[in-house]
Amino acid sequence: MASTSRQYISYVPFEQMDERMQAEMERCAKHGTPRPESSAVRAHSPEAFWAFADSWQAQFHSGVVDHALKDLCRVYISRTVKCEFCGNQRSEKATMAGLHEMQYDQLLNFESSDLYDDRQKAALAYAEAIAWGCQDLDGLWSRLHAHFSEQELVELGCCIALTFGQQSWIRLLGIDHHQYMAGTAASMAPGFETPEQLAASKADPNYWAAKSDV
Repeated sequence: MASTSRQYISYVPFEQMDERMQAEMERCAKHGTPRPESSAVRAHSPEAFWAFADSWQAQFHSGVVDHALKDLCRVYISRTVKCEFCGNQRSEKATMAGLHEMQYDQLLNFESSDLYDDRQKAALAYAEAIAWGCQDLDGLWSRLHAHFSEQELVELGCCIALTFGQQSWIRLLGIDHHQYMAGTAASMAPGFETPEQLAASKADPNYWAAKSDV
């Protein structure tokens, strides 16, 4: 995936938004996932802005599936499609639930890692199959039904699908963090909390998106 320093769709200025949209933008700046930049692009279409914001709140931040598991799947998708904007964010709620940074670092090798339990590995296999397909569907579904109810499978599947579609689009936009409503480190991954740290982390040869196996 070619990198770009050019932004292809502009940010809608904050002062051009109505009060309800401004309130959601302030929530993004304070808590992240999503951060303000991607929301400021979606703001060109109020219908798209609210379709995503409402769906994301209902499926990612709410529901019956534990949120930390959803965030593992979200970042797995980020890494497998190389969406740097999304991959450099962490959910505050997931961090408070006890997820550790090392659990994000091994996502693309989740099957062989000892950092995930069987339920987490099943969910990540679900994310992998949604993104890239699966040769053994019967085996996948047997595995999933052993760990999740049908309600959970629908909720998790729709959340992963929404993530996959949005991140596949966002990676094309040429946006980055600390460009809109700057000055907050809300939900940023360690080492990306400021513009200077973000630049240094991206210049590191061990930066996750620079690795050939990502």
